[in-house]
Amino acid sequence: MGRLSIDQLRERVRGIVVTPEDDGYDTARTVHNAMIDKTPAVVVTCANAGDVIAAVDFARENGLDLAVRGGGHSVPGFGTCDGGVVADLSAMRGVRVDPVARTARAEGGATWGDLNAATHAFGLATTGGIISTTGVGGLTLGGGIGYLARGLGLSCDNLISADVVTADGRLLVADEKENEDLFWALRGGGGNFGAVTSFEYRLAPVKDIYGGPMLFELEHAGTVLRAFQELIADAPEEFGGFPAFQIAPPLPFIPEDRHGDTFVLIVSCWSGPLDEGPRAVKPFHDIAPVVAEHVGPMPYPALNSAFDALVPPGLQHYWKANFVTELSEDAIEAHLRHGPRVPAVNSTVHIYPINGACHRVAPDATAFAYRDASFATVIAGMWPDPADNEANIAWVRDYYAATAPHSEEGGYINFMADDDQSRIKANYKGNYDRLVDVKRAYDPGNLFHLNQNIKP
Repeated sequence: MGRLSIDQLRERVRGIVVTPEDDGYDTARTVHNAMIDKTPAVVVTCANAGDVIAAVDFARENGLDLAVRGGGHSVPGFGTCDGGVVADLSAMRGVRVDPVARTARAEGGATWGDLNAATHAFGLATTGGIISTTGVGGLTLGGGIGYLARGLGLSCDNLISADVVTADGRLLVADEKENEDLFWALRGGGGNFGAVTSFEYRLAPVKDIYGGPMLFELEHAGTVLRAFQELIADAPEEFGGFPAFQIAPPLPFIPEDRHGDTFVLIVSCWSGPLDEGPRAVKPFHDIAPVVAEHVGPMPYPALNSAFDALVPPGLQHYWKANFVTELSEDAIEAHLRHGPRVPAVNSTVHIYPINGACHRVAPDATAFAYRDASFATVIAGMWPDPADNEANIAWVRDYYAATAPHSEEGGYINFMADDDQSRIKANYKGNYDRLVDVKRAYDPGNLFHLNQNIKP
């Protein structure tokens, strides 16, 4: 085909093509993590799958790096690059629900807020994340941990099919019957295999839930973590809460004189019959005296967006993560040393339970391999002032160093930082070699390398 020009690219696409000489370039190149400041040669705001094909062709034929951006929340900043091409799917946010078949098809730039708004109208949902502004694409391709995972499985477990633009510019359907190897790899293998322009999900009857945050004094943190581990092992799968360390934001349900204090939390989500909610949540509520709480019935999308205000665009981000089979006493002691030192109201530590339905999927059935892990821990460093970067990155790293010896070797790729590439094999355990084979089949030149990269 030969080298393609920017003018030729503009002629091919329906969406907007922005270069450094164009108005709006700084806005187009900006991603969620303000620590990332890169200058791509061109940003293609794609309007449809054809535009994505054009962006992929342009990068490949010109030998340029290619970044694919969905929701833009990638902590390492994989949604942008220096001197390359950004295929920005953020304008492709349509969601179509089939309430009879209980399925939804979401375009590649849709957020969980988009999907939840569409499905909630029919009393349906699928496993999403914790922040509604997160893109469905990145979360699903990495696995997809969220409130409903214990009952419904991971987001990728509910994926029925995907439309994928591959490195050679083809648009393929990947499902259980067509391009099955690609479909297997997409479910946990990240953005290594192509740009997904739409996702089809299986839905379940979830409309209103019973839950919310409960705040406990730090002196009870050990009790909370030990009791949560014991209770969640046998809790009904409709319960999907998690413990956390968090500085109290200025919210009305928290006493004003406690705003800015650090607490240990349990965030609860009961997705079973609403009238059973108080009884289902009570064992977690009664672990220790509750300082403040906002627990009750609410629409599922309300809980899924409850923490959005703490994670606005423009924060500094640095995260670390591990899978955990058991919260051992040594692990709990490490959390007790470092969790209370959470440095900013935006920063947090979450310990997500991934048992229940997640355990009923074989470790080799999808690329997501840690089906025996009980928890996925994330140390999410987020803060507004770049002047705090050194100190706060040190907090994340020190916390991770203390907990890693008591965790599994691998971690959840959606929580990985840009310096975690050395962990890629561990993150996939026994599935790594098969992922390499799929990578060689669909992207032998490693065009899709701006990710937690599986090298062909």
